[in-house]
Amino acid sequence: MPVTAQPHQSRRRRRTGVLLAAATVVTAGALAAAALPASANADANRHGHGHGHGHGQSRYQDVQLLSFNDLHGNLEPPAGSSGRVTEVQPDGTTKTIDAGGVEYLATHLREARKGNRYSVTAAGGDMVGASPLLSGLFHDEPAIEALNQLDLDVTSVGNHEFDEGAKELARLQKGGCHPTEGCYTDKRFKGADFPYLAANVLDEKTRKPILKPYWVWKKNGVKVGFIGVTLEGTPNIVSAEGVKGLSFKDEVETINKYAKELQRQGVKSIVALIHEGGFPASTSYNYDCDAPGAGDGVSGPIVDIAKNITPQVDALVTGHTHNAYVCTIPDPAGKPRMVTSAASFGRLYTDTTLTYDRRTGDIARTSVKSANHVVTRDVPKAPDMTRLIDKWGTLAAPIGNRAVGHISADISRDGTESPLGDLIADAQFAYGRTQDPETDLALMNPGGIRAPLTYAASGAEGDGVVTYAEGFTVQPFANTVNLKDYTGAQLVQVLKEQVSGPNEAAPKILQVSSGLTYTLDLTKTGADRVVADSVRLNGAPLDPSATYRVASNSFLAGGGDGFPTLNQGANELVGADDLAALEQYLTANSSATDPIEPPAADRITVVR
Repeated sequence: MPVTAQPHQSRRRRRTGVLLAAATVVTAGALAAAALPASANADANRHGHGHGHGHGQSRYQDVQLLSFNDLHGNLEPPAGSSGRVTEVQPDGTTKTIDAGGVEYLATHLREARKGNRYSVTAAGGDMVGASPLLSGLFHDEPAIEALNQLDLDVTSVGNHEFDEGAKELARLQKGGCHPTEGCYTDKRFKGADFPYLAANVLDEKTRKPILKPYWVWKKNGVKVGFIGVTLEGTPNIVSAEGVKGLSFKDEVETINKYAKELQRQGVKSIVALIHEGGFPASTSYNYDCDAPGAGDGVSGPIVDIAKNITPQVDALVTGHTHNAYVCTIPDPAGKPRMVTSAASFGRLYTDTTLTYDRRTGDIARTSVKSANHVVTRDVPKAPDMTRLIDKWGTLAAPIGNRAVGHISADISRDGTESPLGDLIADAQFAYGRTQDPETDLALMNPGGIRAPLTYAASGAEGDGVVTYAEGFTVQPFANTVNLKDYTGAQLVQVLKEQVSGPNEAAPKILQVSSGLTYTLDLTKTGADRVVADSVRLNGAPLDPSATYRVASNSFLAGGGDGFPTLNQGANELVGADDLAALEQYLTANSSATDPIEPPAADRITVVR
């Protein structure tokens, strides 16, 4: 556990290897450890395990792999539940711990590296995008600067790296001022000094990866290759403009292809950075994922991916689902392999020990051990990170500190139907009515709600005051609120798409505006989970042949998040951005003496 802040060290140029490629998806998890093979133990006893160098080197060298994922530009400590983790105690009870913030993450990582001369830091994608105002207002230049100072060595791309398209991603990698907004400071933006890996993201014209597919870390004869991919389904969860001209290939096929290429180059130790993840059996970051059996503690897409990636890959760093796990999942040869994820927003980091066999150039897989660690806030802040936050905060303050509304209590985004989801849907419904009085309802995707609204003041604004910066953190995507016409039959089909097709395994329950009610029966499967004859609008059943005017954000209206029927609407009217709609609603419906109360979240009846 770190106890002292470390001064920012000059950037360690650990990139003596060729900048090839690596991609990671990290969530968070439980401790998993195994003993070295007998030969390794004997060698360690003779030479001192992992610390030999030069003449008389130990055969086995421990390599520390520090990893995290889904930072989403959260430089300041995240608010509310987004800034906490759950920890299971020895007696089986749980407690929550405040976590996150790059000032603390830097301190923890620097402390963890002490005494580990062979240390590499990797990430699993979504480092930027959907970011709070402090970073998002400046197109995530602050987040890239923070990652540089964190000594990040390599990361995979995630889906959110494509929010502003491939050209903007290239700018974040290579540097340069924003093409329309120019330079934010008197210094030119230098870009990332770590490689972004995008092995499975191809330019449709050249059929080649848009960024490096892999990267090799080298030190004193030790070589570890990193391959980076994002989920193949990225086009389904990013705006069409963001992925224009790109194709996204199968994760397993891509990783296996480049693992062979690395092997041909003599790189036998390989880590896959995968922006795709799983769903652990427990919400506690430190639960035993491998009890009662290998892989039993995690489900979801990463399980099938892990089971099919070549045994040549020694460990998987994953992400995307914002969950925490450290699990072993059998590879195609039936041998256990470490799969990790460090939740999100910088609340956790994973510390994995890879034991490198200098004789074979490979990792001794049976000796791999890993654990997630909390980025607690009880350690000193890293001064260089404080300076970075202060610099960008000064630029953002005139915009971010403006009060836009008042709330009487925390408004949570948790649950199948959340109070904040209802509030945002109501705001878009109200905005839709100003554009077309015939607007009937609004729908909001839960993934577009990035943080709760918290009653406690985040700065000097006072308790209960909602600032523009807090609203921006909730809805940072700059989507527009669009109106479209749908038949009643189409609306029922939209509700069914929440729990079927690409959303069957991990349902995406739309948040609905006041007046729309229905029953969701989770004891059933697929589309049957939506009780079709229960759908009511203002108490009346939907008429399958009638036309209804619906407000939704532009991402949803374009069929995003696995809702193709929403792309079939007619008579589209494109409105203002969704944050402006929320701001207008808060301002019009709240005051210091009459704040908004959290909605009851009682529009969807859930049967379990």
